[in-house]
Amino acid sequence: MASYNILSISNNPLLFLIISAAYICIFVVTPVLCECKNAPVLFNFGDSNSDTGGLAAGLGYDVSFPNGRTFFNKSTGRLSDGRLVLDFLCQSIKTGLLNPYLDAIGSTFTNGANFAIVGSRTLPKYIPFSLNIQVMQFFHFKRRSTELVASGSRHMVGDDGFRNALYMIDIGQNDLADSFAKNLSYVQVVKKIPSVVMEIRNSIKAIYEHGGRKFWVHNTGPLGCLPQKLSLVQKNSDDFDSFGCVSSYNQAAQLFNEALSHLCQELRSEMKDAAIVYVDIYRIKYDIIGNATKYGFSNPLMTCCGYGGPPYNYNIKIPCGQPGTQVCKEGSGAVFWDGIHYTEAANALIASKILSMDYSTPHMAFDFFCQ
Repeated sequence: MASYNILSISNNPLLFLIISAAYICIFVVTPVLCECKNAPVLFNFGDSNSDTGGLAAGLGYDVSFPNGRTFFNKSTGRLSDGRLVLDFLCQSIKTGLLNPYLDAIGSTFTNGANFAIVGSRTLPKYIPFSLNIQVMQFFHFKRRSTELVASGSRHMVGDDGFRNALYMIDIGQNDLADSFAKNLSYVQVVKKIPSVVMEIRNSIKAIYEHGGRKFWVHNTGPLGCLPQKLSLVQKNSDDFDSFGCVSSYNQAAQLFNEALSHLCQELRSEMKDAAIVYVDIYRIKYDIIGNATKYGFSNPLMTCCGYGGPPYNYNIKIPCGQPGTQVCKEGSGAVFWDGIHYTEAANALIASKILSMDYSTPHMAFDFFCQ
């Protein structure tokens, strides 16, 4: 694979300090902020933004190197050069990285399980691996896990673990993205949002009825800033904002997020004994893209691992890892890894902002569930 250098950290001491600071937020500050008194248990439901290897385990899909090069030094099924936001959140509470539910080889589930799968949506409901299917998998996991614990197993989650666990929801991006990819109009896409949010509502309510009381809900990021989407838009379009993102796509994402925020408010009223934290991922990511230099990044809309060179280095027919793709040097300050997903450096910064509580409603520390 060819190599290009977006930005050289080694030749820029100021940039090195900025990037280092982002990591310090994760590795130094967060252990102070996040000290679980009880063993943390987490269950995550979502798409590729938080899939820690479920697609590879479930369908045998080959997520090839250089995915995983930065932290794991090998591909782990994550669509990034290293850790995801979910991984950093787990590390902040000093628990192991979540194993995919479908990965039976060498996995233990004492700290929970990850049901997120690449490409997942909320609708249609009964196709792999919709949110509805992920929740059904969770119910099966819960039944078997409690049975095994009752039989003496120490490698699963018991009743107390499920009762006190954090249930994380991070889905919706693909519902919007796939609708635009099918050439639906902006109005048609927006009309789908209530149905998508209703599926999230149904899932949270179903988990609540099975004993879940602590929920952590991420909204969706700025869809119109993804290099994949930008590469497919007419260059003479007037549908670009000041940062170079597709305005209509971002507006649809914001309408989805507004509906999701209202849902969380409604559920707090209905489920008074539950804690539901809504996290504004959109604001975090859009800030990083719009103020990339401030955070030590450059060319924020340029894919690190892709094909075609500037301005986006993305070709939908030649994804990251395929022959001919170009990959930037490690530590080169890229925000986007493969045109859709973020680099480990960006994920580290996103996680540090989540942990600051500045983007959460209500403002609750991530470790609230294990106190």
